[in-house]
Amino acid sequence: MGKKEEEDIIRIAKKIDKMAQKKNGAGALDLLKELRSIPMTLELLQSTRIGMSVNAIRKQSTDEEVTSLAKSLIKSWKKLLDEPGGGEKTSEEKRKEQSTPVISSSQESPEAREESCSSSNNNSRSEPSDDTPSSFVNTFPRAASTSDPIRVKCREMLANALQTGDDYIAIGADCDELGAQIEDFIFQVFKNTDMKYKNRVRSRISNLKDVKNPNLRRTVLCGSITPERMAKMTAEEMASDELKEIRKNLTKEAVRDHQMATTGGTQTDLFTCGKCKGKNCTYTQVQTRSADEPMTTFVFCSGCGNRWKFC
Repeated sequence: MGKKEEEDIIRIAKKIDKMAQKKNGAGALDLLKELRSIPMTLELLQSTRIGMSVNAIRKQSTDEEVTSLAKSLIKSWKKLLDEPGGGEKTSEEKRKEQSTPVISSSQESPEAREESCSSSNNNSRSEPSDDTPSSFVNTFPRAASTSDPIRVKCREMLANALQTGDDYIAIGADCDELGAQIEDFIFQVFKNTDMKYKNRVRSRISNLKDVKNPNLRRTVLCGSITPERMAKMTAEEMASDELKEIRKNLTKEAVRDHQMATTGGTQTDLFTCGKCKGKNCTYTQVQTRSADEPMTTFVFCSGCGNRWKFC
C-alpha cells in the first residue's frame, strides 16, 4: 500500500466529511472523481475509512451525479470483500485491474469499506483535525479473540441485536466486530463471566433490540456511541426519548408528592370538595412552573381523600 495513496485518500475523506457535516456538497463530484482514479485495496479501505465518508455524502447530496458516482464507488469497493484473499493482491494484479475499462479496483465500495471499517482497528484516520470530528470517523481497537464459549455466545447475541432492522445494511457496519468489541469491554469491567457480566450483556441486547428505541442502535452502528461507552452505559442513558420523558414526569410527581407529604398542608375551610361537598381540607402551594408564574395550589380533602389542584 503506497503511502502517497493513503495520504491522498485521507485528505479527500476529511474534505468529504466536512461537506457531509455542513450538508454542502459543492465540490464533492471533483473529489469523488479524484478518488476513483486512486487504486484501492481492502487495506486502504480499512485504514482510511473512506467508505463511510463516501456513504455519508451520498446520503446528504441532492446532486444526482454525485449520488450516482458515490454508489458506483461503493458497489465496486464492495467486491473487495467478496474476492478470495480480500485485498491481498500483487502490484501486478492491481495494475491489470486499473487498466481494465470496467470498474477498476480503484472503485471499490464504502459499504465494503464500512463493514470492515468498524472491524478494522487501524487508526490511520485518527489524525487530529481542526474541525469538529465527524460522527462517521470513529476507529476502535479490534476486539481480542476468545475461545470461552460463554463469551463467544454473548458476542453472537450482541451482533444479532445490532442487526435488528436494516440499519446496519445502509450504514455498512460490521455487526460481528462491533458485538465482539462491546462484549470485550464488558468483560474488561468484570474480569469474569459471572451473573453481573451476563446481566450487563442482557441489558445491552434488550436495549439494542428495542423497536421503540432505534436511535440507540443507529448511533452505535455509526460510531457516535463507542463500543466502550455502550458497554458502560446505564439503563437511564440507554433509554428511549419517550421513556426518558416518562421518567422525568414521574420524578416531578414524586417530588411534588414528597413536598406535600412533608409539609402536611395548611388547614382551611375555604375550599369545597367536589366529591363529598365537605370543607375539611388542607392545601399546599408549590412552585411548579417558572419563577414569574403563580404557584400551583394543591388541595386535599381530609374527609374523603380527594385531591385537586388549581393555579
